[in-house]
Amino acid sequence: MSAVEALYIFDEHNTPLLEHTYAGRPPSGSTVLPLYLAHPSPRPSLIYLPDTNPPTLLYSIIQDHLLFLSPCSKDTEPLQVLELLHRVADALEDFLGSPLLASKIEGHYDVVAQLLSEMVDGGIIACTEPNALRDVVEAPSFMKNLLGGVGLPSSTPSSLTPSATPFSLSSRPSPRLSPTPVSQSPSPVPWRRANVRHTSNELYVDIVETLHIISSPSGRPLSAISNGSIAFTAKVSGIPDLLLQIGCSGGVLNTVSLPVFHPCVRLNRWKERPGDLSFVPPDGRFLLCGYEVDLLGPAALDSFSTSKNAKSAPKLNVPATVSIQTCLGSSGADFEVRLQLNPRFSGKSSSPLPNSTGSSFSGRGGLGRGIGGASQGTTAAPTIEELVVHIPLPASVKNVADLRVAKGPGDAGYAPGDRSIVWQINSREVATLMSTDRGGGIGATATLRGTVVGQADDDALDGGPVSLSSNTYDYDDGTSLSYQSPSDHAAQATDTTATNAKRIKQNKVLMPSCATVSFSVKGWLASGIRVDSLAVDQKRSKGLGAGITPYKGVKYLCVSRKGVESRC
Repeated sequence: MSAVEALYIFDEHNTPLLEHTYAGRPPSGSTVLPLYLAHPSPRPSLIYLPDTNPPTLLYSIIQDHLLFLSPCSKDTEPLQVLELLHRVADALEDFLGSPLLASKIEGHYDVVAQLLSEMVDGGIIACTEPNALRDVVEAPSFMKNLLGGVGLPSSTPSSLTPSATPFSLSSRPSPRLSPTPVSQSPSPVPWRRANVRHTSNELYVDIVETLHIISSPSGRPLSAISNGSIAFTAKVSGIPDLLLQIGCSGGVLNTVSLPVFHPCVRLNRWKERPGDLSFVPPDGRFLLCGYEVDLLGPAALDSFSTSKNAKSAPKLNVPATVSIQTCLGSSGADFEVRLQLNPRFSGKSSSPLPNSTGSSFSGRGGLGRGIGGASQGTTAAPTIEELVVHIPLPASVKNVADLRVAKGPGDAGYAPGDRSIVWQINSREVATLMSTDRGGGIGATATLRGTVVGQADDDALDGGPVSLSSNTYDYDDGTSLSYQSPSDHAAQATDTTATNAKRIKQNKVLMPSCATVSFSVKGWLASGIRVDSLAVDQKRSKGLGAGITPYKGVKYLCVSRKGVESRC
């Protein structure tokens, strides 16, 4: 079994905050940090350091601007160590609060020491579940911090008070030997705290999907992936046994790929009946399931190989798409970005969406829980919010002149030296733009225009050398004589055409090559997955109480963070 040798934590200024040695004699944090920083950015999560003795593999993650490093001189499972680093960061956030700040770690070294010792025992990964850790580690309380701040005795040992120097947990007595554990009776479920009590029993399901779509210049989708996660919030007393059923029009087995589950999920039930999630949940909010959906599907791959017609491409009901035209104008220095909104996402409940039916527990709040209203952001009336269009520019672009929104709302901004143009449209402007849709299924559109300026154009604007030549002479008597023959006129026209063609060729390298759209849609999922039911098994549950029906609610959210990309 692979062993974790050490864990080092540094703040955003690369100042050491914590050093903990689990096993062996790994290189210190002051040794591995310069070697890590010497590696060119972007730095991978796994770096081989041959200059150390012995040669070392360095695992790293960055969370909330804090750097987590773990050196290992022996062969280990890479994903196991990286997953441990993520779980350490999540456990610290769970106990100390989010975001994870350096001051929080310095102010609660006693809690950090207990957490790290419980999560890894002698280099072997032990308990990493936040619920189980709360049974053996005492979370910091407001009253304890208040008493320590005013000088009164507190439960924090003086030896664990914050220090300006890096704190080495390996030099302290093991917190596992400390008396008075938090819970004397361990929970029968490893991932759930013991003796859970709640005054109000509530169950919430949040399904969030992230879109990643790439389209060709013709509008044909080249790739369309939706990464989803099912977040579950359980505030139920005792040990409830739950059954969550999800479904979609094409069948869960044919739609969902690469599913990953929390350890609480019974895998045999999922294998027998795909879409059924049977589990005993941890207390509080946790990630129940993750999945991936190919929106194009196998049929789309066949159409790509057998047809070149863009009209035969699979249709994606994307809330917003963008297209870009370049090399416009006489000199080819102009470009135009066109944003098109899908009329299905106007927020008007004209007809239910495919994933708006089949829910059997709308209840109080139902499908619109936490969305901000019964008529806005629901499955029957999804709405687009906070549209942002990013247009990356080549490094040779020095400025963008005459940047304006030619049609539609929003503000477009660019500063000389920036690497992209940002076009922002807030929710109110999106609603106004959608209201101008004249129907026909086309949707509302908006247009952004601009002119790129390169280095040569900057020199001309700054008063660079100008060539003065003329073949026409004016005399004081008001007469003018031209010494150009018809052949000279043809040659001049040819020169002008060649000059324009040269300028268009020069400006072509200044044109943006793509544009991306960011947005969020409440009440809609790209995959069409929906929650059919959520039931509590009263026979298998313990400590829930007779006749208690937990309040249930579900929320759908689809986001795109520069995920919908159109190339030109």
